[in-house]
Amino acid sequence: FVGYFTPIRELVPDLLTLQVGGWALFWVAFFTLATYGNAGYLREQVCIYMCPYARFQSVMFDKDTLIVSYDPRRGEKRGPRKKDADYKAMGLGDCIDCTMCVQVCPTGIDIRDGLQIECIGCAACIDACDAIMDRMNYPRGLISYTTEHNLSGQKTHLLRPRLIGYAVALLAMMGLFTYAVYDRPLVKLDVLKDRVLYRENEQGNIENVYTLKVMNKAQREQTFVIEASGLDGLVYEGRREIRAEAGELVTVPVELSIAPEKLPSSTNEIVFHVRSVDDESINDDADSRFIGPSIR
Repeated sequence: FVGYFTPIRELVPDLLTLQVGGWALFWVAFFTLATYGNAGYLREQVCIYMCPYARFQSVMFDKDTLIVSYDPRRGEKRGPRKKDADYKAMGLGDCIDCTMCVQVCPTGIDIRDGLQIECIGCAACIDACDAIMDRMNYPRGLISYTTEHNLSGQKTHLLRPRLIGYAVALLAMMGLFTYAVYDRPLVKLDVLKDRVLYRENEQGNIENVYTLKVMNKAQREQTFVIEASGLDGLVYEGRREIRAEAGELVTVPVELSIAPEKLPSSTNEIVFHVRSVDDESINDDADSRFIGPSIR
């Protein structure tokens, strides 16, 4: 995870040679301890009290939702018995009360008590119960994926307004995500203005200093041209053409200057433009301000 923010090709050798920086070391240690705390120490307590999954899912459930559930009509009355015993004559159901479903549950619940918010739907209890049913030569499915309507002997409705609404919402989100990926710009331009509002250069012109950050999001190297507009007579000083590898962020310091008499006001809107020489469809603009002295 830390390697997502700090280049992994540098992070791993630095960790192995004990030359890692302070912040990188802090976050590696932090996430190591957090992972141990959640997965090694708290364990099922994370699922029961901290994980939002169950709270989110419980809002979406209805009586036609497929859930991991125990069939009480078939399983009750519970009780141990010999494999070849006539358990029905004993008034018992298919559940032999072996508690294997409880033992394998990662959150420690008893699925036989009904639907519970702690259930994460892992189906470990289904596998454990089916194995016991096989040993007893009973039909599988005492614990299974089913619906509340099915358990009560009613018909399960597959097509229902809630399900259709969820499907429409999901398709809309998938469509928006696909559009965002397809339409994303392959170059990103950010402009940072110097803290000094303005200064006068040797020619007597008003000058502003900027730092441009050009991110090449394309999958191949690009050559970019930088321009500025917004004021007549604006003079651009700095690198106009840069090359950036795929995924590279290039920082370019530039100065803009203009004769004082051509400034219409003390604060003026300007626009920086960046475009690829190789593909003119790859371009981006960034707004900024050109600051000058107060005009009386």
